[in-house]
Amino acid sequence: MNEQTKPESAAETERVATEWFFRRDGGFTSQQMRDFERWIDDRSHRAAFEEIERTWARLGETGPLVRTEVAARKSPWLVRRWLPVGLAATAALTLAGWWGRAAWVGRAEFAEQAATEVGGLRRLDLPDGSFVTLNTNSSVDVHFTAGERRVRLLRGEAHFEVAKNPVRPFVVVATGVAVKAVGTAFSVRVKASAVDVLVTEGRVRVDDAARGASLLQPAPVAVLAEPPVLVAGERVTIATGSDAVLVPARIAVVAAAEIDQALSWQERRLDYADAPLSEIIADFNRYNQHKLVVADPRLSERRFGGSFPAGDYASLVQLLEKTFGVIVERRERETVLRLP
Repeated sequence: MNEQTKPESAAETERVATEWFFRRDGGFTSQQMRDFERWIDDRSHRAAFEEIERTWARLGETGPLVRTEVAARKSPWLVRRWLPVGLAATAALTLAGWWGRAAWVGRAEFAEQAATEVGGLRRLDLPDGSFVTLNTNSSVDVHFTAGERRVRLLRGEAHFEVAKNPVRPFVVVATGVAVKAVGTAFSVRVKASAVDVLVTEGRVRVDDAARGASLLQPAPVAVLAEPPVLVAGERVTIATGSDAVLVPARIAVVAAAEIDQALSWQERRLDYADAPLSEIIADFNRYNQHKLVVADPRLSERRFGGSFPAGDYASLVQLLEKTFGVIVERRERETVLRLP
């Protein structure tokens, strides 16, 4: 006899409904909107969600951010007084997780620094409902004011999921490149002599942080009333060499499979379809203290594909040695690779 799924309790439904209510007010990503629509399609879920909306409407507040701020400032007694029986405890627990965000709404200022070591991965929950995921050996400096949400990417790579707020734009600055968004998702990577920007949702502007001019090169026949933007499925690489003047770069369209490969680091994987070994080795060296060295230019240009755990350089070396006949010299801090 198959085990039947246990019916969802009313308390659990209320708890999830409360979480969806506050998450919606903070701004949905596209994926969250799809998940919410599937969840609320259930009649009992919709009824619980609408009851929460009616309850908060009776508080007499006019906007989602103000509602959250007021709820956080009031005592648990007042929250219990207004909420229906059975929902008070759930809402109190949910509100507790939002107090930090509500406090930011009240004072408008927020600052935080965060970093990862080699091989590290870290996710930051920002007080506006945005998220930042830091890749290996990366560092950010976050500073929010009443008029702007600004993040400096000091080194490495980060993926940003931005909560919508048209009056308070979200700006990421990296090596003189300013990526400006309202509500979207994108990645920024600081390389040795370039900044790479990949958009996965929505659209962003890419500007010179000092001069304000766009760094996106429009199509030759385009007639633009506004600065060009980078949209989902597009990437741009801005050269940031010794020359102080940044030059606009051409936009590149990225296939869905390439986007998945570019973001695979969030699952601690490195995915390749047909990449030169030099590129693969460079990526592995970002995630490991033990370095791989290709001592033969012929081997550097050979192309490989596959999916590898980012921290498991030993498996890659073993694959090259056993399957492709690569000569391997293992040392204490590095492994040297060459052709026979």
